[in-house]
Amino acid sequence: MKKGIAILGSTGSIGKQTLEVVSIFPSSLAVVALAAKDEVEQIVEQIKRFSPKIVAVENEEVKQKVEQKIGATKVQLLTGSEGLLKVATAAEAKMVVVAIPGSLALTAVIEAVRAKKDIALATKEVLVAAGEIFMREVGAAGVKIFPIDSEHSAIAQCLRGEDLKTIKKIILTASGGPFWNTPVEKFANLTAKEALKHPTWKMGPKITIDSATLMNKGFEVMEAHYLFGLDYSQIEVLIHPQSIIHSMVEFVDGSIKAQLGAPDMRIPIQYALLEQVRTQNMWGRLDFSKANQLTFVKPDRLKFPCLEYAYEAGKKKGTLPAVLNAANEEAIKIFMQGKINFAQLPQKIKEVMDKHQNKENPSLEDVLAADAWARQNLA
Repeated sequence: MKKGIAILGSTGSIGKQTLEVVSIFPSSLAVVALAAKDEVEQIVEQIKRFSPKIVAVENEEVKQKVEQKIGATKVQLLTGSEGLLKVATAAEAKMVVVAIPGSLALTAVIEAVRAKKDIALATKEVLVAAGEIFMREVGAAGVKIFPIDSEHSAIAQCLRGEDLKTIKKIILTASGGPFWNTPVEKFANLTAKEALKHPTWKMGPKITIDSATLMNKGFEVMEAHYLFGLDYSQIEVLIHPQSIIHSMVEFVDGSIKAQLGAPDMRIPIQYALLEQVRTQNMWGRLDFSKANQLTFVKPDRLKFPCLEYAYEAGKKKGTLPAVLNAANEEAIKIFMQGKINFAQLPQKIKEVMDKHQNKENPSLEDVLAADAWARQNLA
């Protein structure tokens, strides 16, 4: 029997690569629902190719454009947050792939968990903004979380068959982004166009900017805290520009396990969709004869303060992580618009964090309110 897959963010980088993986396994995987934004041509193409029963788009205007192009195709077209919720809780979906950048999908994902859907998680912001709430719901529903991030997939692979009590620390590797070797004095002149030129990975714009500031790695630290139940003191970050070792685990006896592979997101996506069953890889492979060197260096947290902000927010918990996440999203928007430069981006985030009155043990409503407050206060 085919496993039904719902994808939140089907026209983004992860969403499109997920569909590539699904297409390789037509006998075991089937797309039953999709949620996208406003990319009409891509949405129409995905409907025609994968025949989902439910599709959610951003608004009524996009819906009408899609309807005009698909004709009599049998698909239920929905809009907005209500449509997103319907896709996330689609009856025939056994697994929901969460690949919408930012906190937009937060409520829908929690409802998917409550509906007992397994989650293939690419969207870091779910655990960043509401990690405690999300993991509590996961525990109550008894569902499984399969990380799609290459780093967390790597950690999960290294931990298979291991006693979690024997972990000394995990080491998350980071490419360093495009500005790792750029003098900090030049940051004030760096533009979004330059920040979007990632040296290793092909990703969406938001996560690519996060990679340039190292906020992406900070978010991954927060994710790892929740996914693997580790204290922040047990989570280390190392810059590894070659992006070949995707992450490592050091055990109490001094042994270290690492997961290596080509920098191709379809590999961890396949591993997640097939629920950690290893199957023939149709994607990129690592050729050690071409891997001339593997280098590692500690990140400069003064040069890239966003990593430090993530550790700070993660340790304090409450509503501060949601504020960090929302402020980061808004700062990236105005950076992409050319209203601030690269050096000002982390400054804007810290200003909002410093103004926030943190609320401990928040409800989902508190998290959403903090999210809204942060967006209003980033000027």
